[in-house]
Amino acid sequence: MYNVIGVRFKKAGKIYYFDPGEFVIQKDDYVIVETARGVEYGKVVVPTKTVEEHDVVLPLKQVVRVASDRDRKQVEENRLEASRAFEMGTEKIEEHRLEMKLVDVEYTFDRNKVIFYFTAEGRVDFRNLVKDLASIFRTRIELRQIGVRDEAKMLGGIGPCGRMLCCSTFLGDFEPVSIKMAKDQNLSLNPSKISGLCGRLMCCLKYENDEYETAKKEMPDVGARVSTPDGDGRVVSMNILERVLKIRLSEQEQTLEYALSEIMGQGTRA
Repeated sequence: MYNVIGVRFKKAGKIYYFDPGEFVIQKDDYVIVETARGVEYGKVVVPTKTVEEHDVVLPLKQVVRVASDRDRKQVEENRLEASRAFEMGTEKIEEHRLEMKLVDVEYTFDRNKVIFYFTAEGRVDFRNLVKDLASIFRTRIELRQIGVRDEAKMLGGIGPCGRMLCCSTFLGDFEPVSIKMAKDQNLSLNPSKISGLCGRLMCCLKYENDEYETAKKEMPDVGARVSTPDGDGRVVSMNILERVLKIRLSEQEQTLEYALSEIMGQGTRA
């Protein structure tokens, strides 16, 4: 068993676990921790709890210290420097005439590295750009190519629903989304209707998918022959969430709606 705290380094970023050691740390505190990228500043989103060994990635790194006012000031200074680096990076990309778009710039807490996030259609030879940036900032430079979903997560915005993007407000990780989810939910397959600002399928298609899959298993397929209180017929359409089916009766040549409970009570057959 291990005592851990969960830390986020970005508003809707992934949660990483650390050993709190002897520190008394509460939720919403800020801490300084050592990561693979170097020393970082993060917010505690999961207070101290005990977990099994298989729930964490070992070895756990310990919290260096609870963040001080001086550390918070350092973070603000880093953000200001990052905004200046963004302007310089954009200027240098234009100078080198590179087919890439700079999305964000980030300093690690200890200023040991500057990370430039960019999007591009394909591979980009940015070796000369890195040399230029390294000579300006006198520190390690990392250029990291990201996808359009990551770009939307970083920049934020308002989705088709009128709310702030899920990915930039609370989604820690992207989950796979498929066109089949839209079909199962009887949504229009018009790309403009089911795509987010990033141009990819909306993440929210995943939210109700499990409910639709469960309901579909309980219901007969469209075209299946079933028995109803008014006689036999075939399923022509269905409202999955309300468990209602439209049945075209064979003898009466009319279409009627039935609750799934009525159909199941009569039994179904192919």
